[in-house]
Amino acid sequence: MKICVTGGAGFIGSEIVKQLIELNHQVNVIDLLTYAGDLNNLKDEFGKYKFSQIDIRDMTKLRDYFLVEDIDLIINCAAETHVDNSITNPEVFIQTNVVGVFNLLEIAKQNSIKFIQVSTDEVYGSRITGAFDEDDILNPSSPYSASKASAEMLVMSYVSTFNLNALIVRCSNNYGPRQFPEKLIPTIISRLISNKTVPIYGNGLNIREWIHVSDSARAIIEVALNGQQAEIYNISSSDFRSNLEVTKYILAILEFPESRIEFVPDRLGHDFRYAIDSSKIRHELSWSPVIDFEQGIESTVNWYRQNLDFLSKTGPSHG
Repeated sequence: MKICVTGGAGFIGSEIVKQLIELNHQVNVIDLLTYAGDLNNLKDEFGKYKFSQIDIRDMTKLRDYFLVEDIDLIINCAAETHVDNSITNPEVFIQTNVVGVFNLLEIAKQNSIKFIQVSTDEVYGSRITGAFDEDDILNPSSPYSASKASAEMLVMSYVSTFNLNALIVRCSNNYGPRQFPEKLIPTIISRLISNKTVPIYGNGLNIREWIHVSDSARAIIEVALNGQQAEIYNISSSDFRSNLEVTKYILAILEFPESRIEFVPDRLGHDFRYAIDSSKIRHELSWSPVIDFEQGIESTVNWYRQNLDFLSKTGPSHG
């Protein structure tokens, strides 16, 4: 297949591109190359994909691109993703994560292209016990998760109204090599290596379900290639860890004392626990994660140790 991965130079997108190339698909990458997108994430695949620097908010450029490229499938990973940034600058999240998705849906409709929307477990909101399944009501808490939920509503409206062949995946917290330093795990590693304290929101007991990016990308590709129209799939590991537990685990790997932890005021609208049930994709598409947290986090820490320049990257400033 000829597959276009939007946001393909980012963290999850680049892993999807790598795996698609290994599967011998023809891969096109669209990415604006904002602060979190970097073609160095695909340096080992140089010459094996076709790249175009395009903003998915720019409908004119998208139309011109897809008039020339005969694409079979779009996997949309292009998004603003950091919750803290959505609190300080929500407008760009609405423009990219909602308007940008609308533009891509119009392109998919006009050109009869299968469309996969990569979403997040955060659209469900927090849950103290149990886990959300794909039929549960969405209850986003931040401008980021609200923008992703809005995009999902647009996707399903295009399925219902225009019979678009589209699907949605909702992923739990990804981690692994090449994740931008603003996220929790690379932030912890970066701060420790720089001989700084590690800031932890509130009491650090907020719980996330962690999945290695390679497992997540493999699941997204399985849905993209074999999922049926209008289906939604949760992608998760069933491996729950509090932010404090993750921090202490990395401290132990790097042999730093727990006195390096600094508790800071909690984030606005900070959901306590995310949990999603991935039984559907496991049963229907025979997918399951293969990298356990201990193995994955140690290899991730080692990757950052060997790529210290990556940790020096900085994100947008909001004054």
